[in-house]
Amino acid sequence: MTRKALSAAQLALLDAAGRGDADAVRAALARGADPGTRDADGRTPLLRAALADHVAVARVLVAAGADVNARDDRQDSPWLATGVTGSVAMMRALLPGGPDVTLTNRFGGVSVIPASERGHVAYVRAVLAETGIDVNHVNRLGWTALLEAVILGDGGGTHQAVVEVLLAAGADPLLPDADGVTARAHAERRGFEGIAGVLRAAER
Repeated sequence: MTRKALSAAQLALLDAAGRGDADAVRAALARGADPGTRDADGRTPLLRAALADHVAVARVLVAAGADVNARDDRQDSPWLATGVTGSVAMMRALLPGGPDVTLTNRFGGVSVIPASERGHVAYVRAVLAETGIDVNHVNRLGWTALLEAVILGDGGGTHQAVVEVLLAAGADPLLPDADGVTARAHAERRGFEGIAGVLRAAER
């Protein structure tokens, strides 16, 4: 995608956001830099801040009207980035900006899905409790957050905790993947006995 050359203020804003320098971000904004400025990869200052978990910078940018849903060339957005990083503080910093919790990444997943895969227990709990995100959303691979936690997780205590949080929030244990295989069946195949036991109990 061809983009216009950036002004000194815009470049300073992008750099400051990526470094986590909230004062420099304020200065760049005061010089007229647009919070919607994009770098060569389509990343806004807010996305740069979200990826690096610079919460103070994110608060400044959100207050300045930065779009929490603006996606880059890879279809990542500040909101979606929180599911990857697992930062509850960043998630909460973005909430005043009105995140679209139905927004999907390049795999067709909402933020709770990558968070479940990565074992971000606190994030999964918070995003389910504090937003209307769909716990049973199915991505392009045919996986829900529950399926992803089992299929791509390591079967340990952290992923078991994610499974328990998802189930408590209404995740359907009987919703299968695109091949008709349930989360419990995947857990049993992989030898994840603890998770399989939790899922068996949830199926009753």
